[in-house]
Amino acid sequence: MEDTKMEDSSNQREMSHEEMPETHSKGGLITMPFIIANESFEKVASYGLVPNMILYLIKDYHMGVAKGTNILFFWQAATNFTPILGAFVADSYLGRFLTIGLGSIFSLLGMILLWLTAMVPQSKPPPCDLMTQTCSSPTSAQMTLLFFSFVLISLGAGGVRPCSLAFGADQLDRRDNPKNVRVLESFFGWYYASAAISVLIALTGIVYIQDQFGYRVGFGVPAILMLLSALVFFLASPFYLKQQASKSLLTGFVQVIIVAYKNRNLTFPLPNSTASYHHKRDSNVVAPTDKLRFLNKACIIKNPEQDIALDGSAANPWSLCTVEQVEELKALIKVLPLWSTGIIMSINLSQNSFPVLQASSMDRHLTKKFQIPAGSYGMFNIISLALWVIFYDRAILPMASKIKGKPVRIGVKLRMGIGLFLTCIAMVVSAIVENARRKEAIRSGFQNNPTAVVKMSAMWLVPQFCLNGFAEAFTAIGQTEFFYSELPKSMSSIAAALFGLGLAVANVLASVVVSIIDDITSKGGKESWVSSNINKGRIDNYYWVLAILSFINLFYYFLCAWAYGPTGRQATKVKSIAG
Repeated sequence: MEDTKMEDSSNQREMSHEEMPETHSKGGLITMPFIIANESFEKVASYGLVPNMILYLIKDYHMGVAKGTNILFFWQAATNFTPILGAFVADSYLGRFLTIGLGSIFSLLGMILLWLTAMVPQSKPPPCDLMTQTCSSPTSAQMTLLFFSFVLISLGAGGVRPCSLAFGADQLDRRDNPKNVRVLESFFGWYYASAAISVLIALTGIVYIQDQFGYRVGFGVPAILMLLSALVFFLASPFYLKQQASKSLLTGFVQVIIVAYKNRNLTFPLPNSTASYHHKRDSNVVAPTDKLRFLNKACIIKNPEQDIALDGSAANPWSLCTVEQVEELKALIKVLPLWSTGIIMSINLSQNSFPVLQASSMDRHLTKKFQIPAGSYGMFNIISLALWVIFYDRAILPMASKIKGKPVRIGVKLRMGIGLFLTCIAMVVSAIVENARRKEAIRSGFQNNPTAVVKMSAMWLVPQFCLNGFAEAFTAIGQTEFFYSELPKSMSSIAAALFGLGLAVANVLASVVVSIIDDITSKGGKESWVSSNINKGRIDNYYWVLAILSFINLFYYFLCAWAYGPTGRQATKVKSIAG
């Protein structure tokens, strides 16, 4: 869920503030159902594929747990990274309408290919031979088809998710409307509500369909939903306001780095020589700060006649940057250490495969006839996050403010620290519960039968999901708020891009951790901790490794928070220094 919430919150800050056309013949509330339905259907379809995918890879593609988990980690990494590329492409080249449209088509094609792997027997290995207990490995062509479907789905998410909310805001942002702010607020509320409901439906309804009717139906339903997503979006095409692409902030960062390197041999101007630096007209920031001074060479004017155009802008932005561009990059670099402290928590939150395997071997019955699907336990993460946000905002803060007699809020750095501590505890609880489950399986004689169901309720897995949900509520939301408050307003779109990048890095590192543990623990013919037979493996020890890494990361966070100093708007600091 962390990737859903943060991707959505990014788009709110990413929306364009360009002036709207005078005519009001396009846009407006009539477009809202189509835009919201587009991303809602995409979320239900794509998120519904993830929970049971490890079971599909193990049973139908005869993969080991370690290999299947690594594939899913890389898939999640790609899905979290492509929205950054999608935002760049939309801002710089295609615009939001085309980016969302192409993303919807890519997602649809990917889900159709994935559905074909379940429908066409030749697209995956034949069933295992029960007599000889042998299983055929998938061929290169079969794996290529599977991976290509994953790639298309990730590309589709990269087109839809970073642009959808901003595109909706474009339709409603009418500066001449006195109720403009209220209209936008209402739209954001409905958008976030639909996003949360979509993920819950994915983790319950789609997973239940896969469990009850198999993957032919379970993959077919998401494909149909994605078809509806694309159709409803394009159906309203004549009514949309379609703004043109403009310069991307990421392009500005690249320009600063390149120009600073090209000017590396230049000498710095004399102190207080503000005329030697290029800045925007009427800007309060006329000279760069001394921090990361080597970047200042990107805005040094070498030859005013050649470097400056008649309108006061740079004649060639790849040869001269503004002071504002330089300071924006510095602000980004300053928050990177604290950004990196959230990666370990994201690794913990991305542990989807092992809990599904654990739940499938435990008693999941709520009644005699109904049991919770193994892939649906992730919903407790979302539920706990949502409940805590409501309780914190509507009960704790008002009560504390009433007692204190003044407005009370928990500092953003304190909230991030609390969340990192909670994710440590979540990993400890995960290790303890898995140790108890494994002992019960061995005691019941199931050591060689990983599919057997032990006499232990799967509800014992709920506390770890709830703790991770609380951790996400504190750290993920707090970290995004921190980025928004510390970076200049012109960089608001970068805040969510940072979180998405953190998720992508976390998925890759999670795969590395699994591979290292698998290689080390399986040496000498020993059973790997992440064995395909979870009763012989030691997933509890794997969780202990994550717990230790989380505690180390917590101390690293304390160091980064201390080094950062007091929080405050970075743009204000720059202006005061320049003044």
